[in-house]
Amino acid sequence: MDIPVLDWSRFTSGNDPKGFVADLGKACRETGFFVITGHGIPKALIEDVYKRADQFFALPTSKKAEVAISKNPHNRGWAQQGSEALDETSGLKDRKEAFNVGFDLPADDPTVIAGAPFRGVNVWPDLEGFKDVMLDYYRHALDLGRALHSAIALDLGLPERYFDSHFTEPMATLRVLSYPAAPDGEGIGAGAHTDYGSITLLMTDGVAGLQVKPRGGNWTDVPHIEDAYIVNIGDSLMRWSNDLYVSTPHRVLPPKMARRSIAFFLDPNPNSVIAALPDTGVAKYAPVTAAEYLRSRLDATYTPEPTS
Repeated sequence: MDIPVLDWSRFTSGNDPKGFVADLGKACRETGFFVITGHGIPKALIEDVYKRADQFFALPTSKKAEVAISKNPHNRGWAQQGSEALDETSGLKDRKEAFNVGFDLPADDPTVIAGAPFRGVNVWPDLEGFKDVMLDYYRHALDLGRALHSAIALDLGLPERYFDSHFTEPMATLRVLSYPAAPDGEGIGAGAHTDYGSITLLMTDGVAGLQVKPRGGNWTDVPHIEDAYIVNIGDSLMRWSNDLYVSTPHRVLPPKMARRSIAFFLDPNPNSVIAALPDTGVAKYAPVTAAEYLRSRLDATYTPEPTS
């Protein structure tokens, strides 16, 4: 399977917006994956995110545990190796650890006080510069994700700003990941799965491991392109599009050397209703709020901590 490479500047510069939208739509319908170049996110910022993530993952387990995701009901903080099983059928725990950053809200925000789903405060390790760098990157990635939805809307025959109201305070998650070297090739880095949200923006460090499995096809390696984002359609956007778009299974094989990646999962606002968009035919899925859908998927992914 060939994964299309699309230059984002074709859309943003006004040189070829219609051509870009057509190519984007073809990729969303046929592969569910594409690569974006010309995205405008500074390379220095990306490198700084890797640097800060490396510093965090090098901390003693006891320090990382202070900000464990298992202590936070809002999907923020550290996920230790073995705490996730993305492939619910394989019986294998993922050989990776991660740190999640959510939409940043103050402790006195009304939705935080009310305990609304996915409306918590972020938790931060005691590392100088970590918070500032992660939030700076989060803002850049969110801007890019919102802008990509303008092109997606046009492809689906909708007004360009159709999705704007669904991503004002989204359940977007920045996730830095660390995969330990597995020279024996045993286990799985990240089990086969589809993503839950609308789209995912993934930056990798070039170490091989990511594979995709198109419908009716075999597992295929995703090539690395320096300073480019791998973008894939998530299940929420597939449901929104009433299956016009495809959410394609993917996995990460255990890497022969340590592997790092930066993922940005763009889920809609918690109360956004995921239902078939206009002119997409008879609805194939029952309407569901984005928060309800994300909660159900996360509950199937994480291993609960022992209660005693």
